[in-house]
Amino acid sequence: MLKIKNLFVVFIGISTPLQAAPHGLADTTQVWWKRSLGARLSATQASFSHWAEGGLSALALSGAINGTFERLSPAWRQLYDIRLSLGVVKQDTLELRKAEDVIRVAASLQYRGDGFFGLFNPTLSADVRTQFASGYNYTKNPFGDGRQPPVKVSDLFSPAIFNQALGLTYQPDGWFRQRLGVGAKETVVLLERLRALYGLAPNQTVRFEVGVESRTELDRQLFENVRLKSRLGLFGAFNKPDLPDMLWENLLEMQVNSWLGTSLEVVALYDRDISRRVQLKEVFSLGVTIKLI
Repeated sequence: MLKIKNLFVVFIGISTPLQAAPHGLADTTQVWWKRSLGARLSATQASFSHWAEGGLSALALSGAINGTFERLSPAWRQLYDIRLSLGVVKQDTLELRKAEDVIRVAASLQYRGDGFFGLFNPTLSADVRTQFASGYNYTKNPFGDGRQPPVKVSDLFSPAIFNQALGLTYQPDGWFRQRLGVGAKETVVLLERLRALYGLAPNQTVRFEVGVESRTELDRQLFENVRLKSRLGLFGAFNKPDLPDMLWENLLEMQVNSWLGTSLEVVALYDRDISRRVQLKEVFSLGVTIKLI
């Protein structure tokens, strides 16, 4: 538990907004915030009664909050990103099940210098990814202990992935960003009975790795009311010559009007400590969008 507390201290330390230098505070036009915060609520419902062609009654509900906060000053750029989403589905006589479930918080601090450091900004970053609720495998038992599905395979902070990195960021314009440096990755699994699924020993709460980290981000307005966000994260541990861990998140957002929007998310995850296969997730949603900030 002490290791986990230390991880929180590191993350909170970098996530705390830093104050601008005194000379920056003297001229408030040199320090400003760019804020974006929105919420999405979506639902899908189908009902059948004496329908000759058959069908499955279902109800799906989901909600999400996405926010980006950027603080710019003459010497520093602070970027904070938050994503929270949770969805449930109810099919016919089956019990309520979890669908989409993501907690992701990221923070970075860039130094905006002159010359070389004006083009390649020294950057300190940290992020954490986990989920809200318990997750179950309804088709098979990955433990192989004879229990019949459904079997619990995840929970809050089981797992949780922490990343910290120190490197250089190349950002020639406002929609593309590339970072490369040295990073650390911690895989936390609080529940002992789930640790085997994520490559940890039964008495091991945290797996700590150090290696090379790369982060490529794209945030581009493709057409009017159509936006593409893509984030590719790669991490290669020094003690593992295999392919690097990969998390590739793609989100296509389409705004129909001021309150109705649709989005398509495709995520690819590769981590050999968990599976030798590429894990894929696809989520399509249509619902009410609310711009909070």
